[in-house]
Amino acid sequence: SNVIIDFLTKKFDIGGGGGGGDGDEEELVKATESMQISGDNKDDAMNVVVDEAAEELTEPIKEGDPREHLNLVFIGHVDAGKSTLSGNILYLTDNVDKRTIEKYEREAKDLNRESWFLAFIMDTNEEERAKGKTVEVGRAHFDTTVKRYTILDAPGHKNYVPNMIMGASQADIAVLVISARKGEFETGFDRGGQTREHALLAKTLGVAFLVVVINKMDDPTVRWSKDRYDECTSKLKPFLKSCGFTIKREVKFVPISGLTGANVKDEVDGSVCPWWKTSHESGENNTTAPTLMSLLDTLEIKGRDPEAPLRIPVLDRYTDRGTIAMGKVESGTVRPGMKVTLMPTRNEYKIEAVWANEEPVAAARPGENVLLKIGGGCGTEDVQKGFVICTSPPCRSVQKIICHMALMDMPDATRIFTAGFQAMFHTHTCEEECTVTKIFETTNKKGQVNKKPAFATVGMRLVCMLELERMTPVETFDEYPFLGRFTLRTEGKTIAIGKITKLPPRKEDGNRK
Repeated sequence: SNVIIDFLTKKFDIGGGGGGGDGDEEELVKATESMQISGDNKDDAMNVVVDEAAEELTEPIKEGDPREHLNLVFIGHVDAGKSTLSGNILYLTDNVDKRTIEKYEREAKDLNRESWFLAFIMDTNEEERAKGKTVEVGRAHFDTTVKRYTILDAPGHKNYVPNMIMGASQADIAVLVISARKGEFETGFDRGGQTREHALLAKTLGVAFLVVVINKMDDPTVRWSKDRYDECTSKLKPFLKSCGFTIKREVKFVPISGLTGANVKDEVDGSVCPWWKTSHESGENNTTAPTLMSLLDTLEIKGRDPEAPLRIPVLDRYTDRGTIAMGKVESGTVRPGMKVTLMPTRNEYKIEAVWANEEPVAAARPGENVLLKIGGGCGTEDVQKGFVICTSPPCRSVQKIICHMALMDMPDATRIFTAGFQAMFHTHTCEEECTVTKIFETTNKKGQVNKKPAFATVGMRLVCMLELERMTPVETFDEYPFLGRFTLRTEGKTIAIGKITKLPPRKEDGNRK
């Protein structure tokens, strides 16, 4: 067969024998001679070659790396040093060679931005480099002896928050980068600064841990000062608590320098920062790990069940000799040959191939970022961002939900939240327009409950019903947390975070219009 001829062409560096028929046979005979197979009968020798070729072509695909895989999202105010830190991690773990770094150093120097050279590893397009601002969510991989990581470098600028939501919806751990430089910490944190919004979104989007890195500790205005570090952490703690983080269990603090690499992979020199050793050994930052990398290795993600029904929210899709869908396995295990249902259309397809980190694998477990080739007549119009790939029983697909939510902010023009209010509903990888149809109860900051409210205001917690523009695949928070969390955004602001508590009875599930 032509496939085997191709294989032999590569293996023995022989010509293709393109015409088929006798040409093919001649090539095989030459190949057998080059292998010097004993035995007079050339046919036998040829069969040996063909068998070996066929065997190698059907070599079993690897199961995938046994080390746990985690997605890290780097979030924080614009210019806090997210891309520089991500770039330095890749450099320190030998994922970028010295020559590339030197080339970036020269390019950064030409732009009069010498300290940006590490950020160029993540910010690859011209617009990002010229302005020094990340726009897209950059992706990169690195690993340690115990775990594998994918870095999602999210944009910090407020115009790109929807892009950041897309990045964070895949993340297991958020690394909140805070600049300790005088003035920069304050602007990131004031009203309108992105530090607040990002931490809020990270919690809603379901990251298991928040690692707060206090960056730029080597800055002349800071010089590894413990007072400045303590000032930043003490201001952050009450705020993170109000976002819903349990400080003791879910939040870790580390002082670093993303530019020099101190405390990223190797601990900072005692002569530069004498207080850090006693601080981390006593565990006062909720961790006993001295560096960022060692801290990440100690984090354990709970609740990943490879035996549960499969759920993969689709992040993107494209055509490449078939329809390829991209997403992260949230629960269950995906294997080539499996039959899957796409929600909300309820169409059934077959998974033809699975890639994790662009390597073909025989199975992908929860936490893996995968590419799936979907067969069975699935075109790109049949699978869209926000759909969920399921095995039976499939997830729910509804137009009305009852939810608990916290109202964080409101647009300047409308200060009260009433029935009829419209916003964008973001859940897993899905965005949908929604309308508030009814508010059942509100609880104010003092804990007073109103059972017949006409409206809600900022700072209240409420139970309400939302109606979505189209059928949307979701679940209740108690059953599948990653499909039951959402945020509401309008006019460039995140106004509410919440969880789905109740769905309509099953018979109402239908197709997406």
